[in-house]
Amino acid sequence: MKAVPGEITQLLIKWKDGEPQAFEELMPLVYPHLREVAAAYVRRERTPGLMQATALVHELYLRLLSENRAVLEDRVHFYTFSAKVMRLILIDHARGNKAQRRGGGLQHVPLSDDMLWVDVGSPEILQLSIALEELQLVDAYKVQLVELRFFLGCTAEETASLLQVSKATVDRDLRFVKAWLYRRLYPETVAATTAE
Repeated sequence: MKAVPGEITQLLIKWKDGEPQAFEELMPLVYPHLREVAAAYVRRERTPGLMQATALVHELYLRLLSENRAVLEDRVHFYTFSAKVMRLILIDHARGNKAQRRGGGLQHVPLSDDMLWVDVGSPEILQLSIALEELQLVDAYKVQLVELRFFLGCTAEETASLLQVSKATVDRDLRFVKAWLYRRLYPETVAATTAE
């Protein structure tokens, strides 16, 4: 099923206005993209079963459903919010793994090919969440970039389209935010490199 322009936004408005049927109509339109994103995480897993793609999307579905009358204004807001919820799901999963294994020798799974230094299901994802919360206070737009690009799996072109900026702007801003996050998460590595 392909959404016509504005269809997602119309369904979000109906859902916000208290029409539960709108949510049921919305999910088939957005599910394929959300499933692709979740599947990309699973494909990158080195440890099978860390988190199944279907389980991630279904957990997202349940959390969205529990929002009841979520105030999601449009397609961009929906995908950004979904990315944030996926991030929270991964953080909860990482906390559970950390509590169970306390470093038990399992291989880590990178969040994305562009951020190989952040692993899904590891303490780094918790630190990333804290760093993103700090960045949110200063520049919410840059947090949206990270959520759309790395948590929701949008391409640079899709991210640019959703945020109504150029691809060059997305690329430039992502280079900045990745460097900022790396410095925030690994200050000792940055200090050692600059000291040389």
